[in-house]
Amino acid sequence: MKKLLILALITQGLLAGEITLTDQNATDAVYVLPLKKYSKWLTQAELENGKKVQFVSVKSLMTVYQHQAYFKKHKIIDANITKMSVQDFTSGRKVDAKDAIYLFGSHVVGPHGDDLIPFENIDNAKLFMLKNGGTKILKFDRLSEGLIRYLDM
Repeated sequence: MKKLLILALITQGLLAGEITLTDQNATDAVYVLPLKKYSKWLTQAELENGKKVQFVSVKSLMTVYQHQAYFKKHKIIDANITKMSVQDFTSGRKVDAKDAIYLFGSHVVGPHGDDLIPFENIDNAKLFMLKNGGTKILKFDRLSEGLIRYLDM
């Protein structure tokens, strides 16, 4: 039974995949940080035109998502965002950003200061929180513009 459970978990991880860096020299559109240096924090947005844009963290991705008109005007993105992906911080598995769970207030700091740490489920977030601190576990719909601005102070 243990072997079947382990096999199922391995298979699930392989199917879920991870976000793969598409350009080794790319920099984040918001914070101008090298993406390859922060691969553990890598996030991705898929646009209506099929293009994929990668970001250095959840905070950066959410900044663009919440202000798409501004970023289209300045040619950072050239179409609306249709899908967003983050990586579970402990397993590295790719997760739809709207289904992920986010940890706020951890001792672990992101590439550009305070950030939200993404997880594929609440159990992973709680385990990480026990070891690394944190003040709140949030779902996607709680990631307000005010929260993202606060993280960027």
